Amino acid sequence: MRTGTPARVGQYTALLAYLVFLAFPLLWLLSTAFKPPRELAAPHPDWIPQDPTLDNFRRAFDEQPLPQAAFNSLLAALAAAVLAVLIATPAAYAVARRRTRLGRAVTGWVVVSQAFPFVLLIIPLFLVLKHLRMIDSIGGLVLVYVVWALPFALWMLAGYVRAVPRELEEAAAVDGAGRVRTLVSVIAPLLAPGIVATGLFAFITAWNEFFFALVLLKSPEKQTLPVVLTHFIGAEGVADLGPLAAAALLATLPSLVVFALIQRRITGGMLTGAVKS
Repeated sequence: MRTGTPARVGQYTALLAYLVFLAFPLLWLLSTAFKPPRELAAPHPDWIPQDPTLDNFRRAFDEQPLPQAAFNSLLAALAAAVLAVLIATPAAYAVARRRTRLGRAVTGWVVVSQAFPFVLLIIPLFLVLKHLRMIDSIGGLVLVYVVWALPFALWMLAGYVRAVPRELEEAAAVDGAGRVRTLVSVIAPLLAPGIVATGLFAFITAWNEFFFALVLLKSPEKQTLPVVLTHFIGAEGVADLGPLAAAALLATLPSLVVFALIQRRITGGMLTGAVKS
């Protein structure tokens, strides 16, 4: 017990330091969103606002079309998550159950695709969408998000499919079920935690994405929330800090609420998919 206690204390200390590191930006954002301009300009700002105000939130909504931008982000993120799950589920089933060269190629594609930075992909993506006449459209942005989310979604769901016993499929085949019916009626219900985790990964990634939305969307009424947040920064790089913090806090809340509501299912789905793959 004596030899293990210092190690345990060290682990808890490291964990606490990591949690503080993660929480610091959010806490500072929360504090800044409620500070009046006088406190924001103070040379030594306080953690807790001395004279909290909601004026920053009012100014944020008055200066920028936050509701429309939030709707655009929500539409793109939901569509990308649903399409990514619908495409990745049968593909993951095929990859997990058929150990072929194609399956190994798909695994290699997953690894390689995650290594490419956005800057190298934006030009070919732009040219493809221009040929399809989908520049400056939410549909084109959704297509990009789906393509970007598919490798990870496929990898994680394939690992989750491998956790499903083959005996269940054999029993379904004895009852006369084909591949499609087996996937829909037998496999898919067992994949629920993995599907939820995968869908939320695609949703959060699309909700927070900035670079593709900045390049592909030009019309102000079609821009997403991360792009609109940059409008609080002036031409000389000077930010209107109060409204920017208020708008950024509102943009962060959906992700936090979703994770808080179904964090157990997310964790279970991601861990099972990672371990079994």
